[in-house]
Amino acid sequence: MIFAAFALDDAEGVVLAHSHRLPGRVLKKGVVLDRDALTALREAGHQQVIGARFDADDVAENVAAETFATALTGVGLSRGRAGTGRANIHADAAGLFVVDAERLARLNGIDEALTAATLADQVPVAAGDMVATIKVIPFAVPQAVLDAATAMIAAEGAPFALRPFRRLTVGLVLSQMPGLKDSVIEGTIAATEERVVGLGGRLLPPLTCAHAEAPIAEALRALRGDGADIVLVAGASATVDRRDVGPAGVVRAGGRIIHFGMPVDPGNLICLGELDGAPALVLPGCARSPKPNGIDVVLRRLFAGLPVGPGDIARMGVGGLLKDTEARPLPRARAAGKPEPVLGRAGVAAVVLAAGQSTRMAPYHKLLVTDRGGKTMIARVVDNVLSSGVRPVMVVIGHREAEMRAALGGRPVTFVAAAAYADGLSASLKAGLAALPPAARGALVCLGDMPLVTGRMLDRLVAAYDPDEGRAIVVPIHAGKPGNPVLWDRRYFAEMMALDGDRGARRLLDRHAEDVAEVDLGDDAVLRDFDTLESLETLPAKLRPPR
Repeated sequence: MIFAAFALDDAEGVVLAHSHRLPGRVLKKGVVLDRDALTALREAGHQQVIGARFDADDVAENVAAETFATALTGVGLSRGRAGTGRANIHADAAGLFVVDAERLARLNGIDEALTAATLADQVPVAAGDMVATIKVIPFAVPQAVLDAATAMIAAEGAPFALRPFRRLTVGLVLSQMPGLKDSVIEGTIAATEERVVGLGGRLLPPLTCAHAEAPIAEALRALRGDGADIVLVAGASATVDRRDVGPAGVVRAGGRIIHFGMPVDPGNLICLGELDGAPALVLPGCARSPKPNGIDVVLRRLFAGLPVGPGDIARMGVGGLLKDTEARPLPRARAAGKPEPVLGRAGVAAVVLAAGQSTRMAPYHKLLVTDRGGKTMIARVVDNVLSSGVRPVMVVIGHREAEMRAALGGRPVTFVAAAAYADGLSASLKAGLAALPPAARGALVCLGDMPLVTGRMLDRLVAAYDPDEGRAIVVPIHAGKPGNPVLWDRRYFAEMMALDGDRGARRLLDRHAEDVAEVDLGDDAVLRDFDTLESLETLPAKLRPPR
């Protein structure tokens, strides 16, 4: 690849290195200069451009990124489309993400042009979470470099993988001593069930018994007989030795103790055993709390089908300091006060605008018109949004507010009342933005009268969103025309809050053209809103209202 300053007469086919704002248009970096673009540059007074010209064996950045990412994408992982030389890899299911740091380092050391960044080793992930990102640094990569990377992966395997969580059944024994409060027992059961269910498992009805070897052994055998894949013992008193009451109960039940103690804090005093081929764990006292501790580390590995032996435990010291600190508060420690809303993929929330007066369809309200399946248009739109990974979903209402709430009854959305809805679209937009949680990185602004935009389309818009890569505004297009919904990064919220009248934020697109990423969804749904009686007749048959 040749990177240089090119005279315009010699720049056709060059990849532009820097964006140029010209009268009436913007030439973004990464665009391949054609005759029309060169004419526009000349008319604007430019004589040369900085860019790159590919050699015969060069592979363009997006093709290289997708090829590299495809080679790294194993079972349970999915690759997204590449843009600006980046391709992201996501988990298809909940599981444990594991990384071989040495192999990843060797792969990244092949050439500076190819990079792979991942989550840390043994991080639990949910379906849809991004686990890795592939970035091609220059505009193109020599084919030989790409071949070397894919050959290494073929020979050694990918340096990372997803271990899906298995649906395991867990049994819990709680020993009791005089003076132990019922609230302690109840808290232990609640914390354990939260852990097990969070990993996709099932907790059998817990058994209580005296804090003695024989009753604990009897309860353990009963739980194994009921189908427990893992058995846990929560002792009334902390275990201080592998021959203490809890571990002795495991041995008396016919099991054995494999290891006592672990380099994880809190959670040092966990005891790992085995009973009839099933893991048998005597829990540390901190397991009564929902805060992360050593039992979380062990259970994740067990649910993911990974071994937990003495050698595995010895390697848990790196990253084993789990205690809450002022510099690193733990998310689950926010137990007091109102819980924060759960944000969706990439921290993007949805704002559905449904407060307008529907004057073009009077006397009907377009969003409350039901289709042949008995579902209102606003319900159809909101259900599409809920089928995506965008969360939370904020629905802005105003005109005929009570009917809107009724039409969306039972759905997990947050209603936002726009008191000034009669002032136009901007008032609804500002009400929705103001109600977003502070942690939201961006907002996908959806119109309530576009029922053909699917959740999968919304997910593709979110996948293209990356402010660090210059994709801070994402606009869907079809046949070269921009449509809706539009995804806005938080940096533009202040300007959007200053809008007025019956116009939305589209006027800001030209002002921030360099930050706009266009995604061709291959469907005219992004151009089609339905705000007149005539337009309803163009809907698919099942979505039309009965005559």
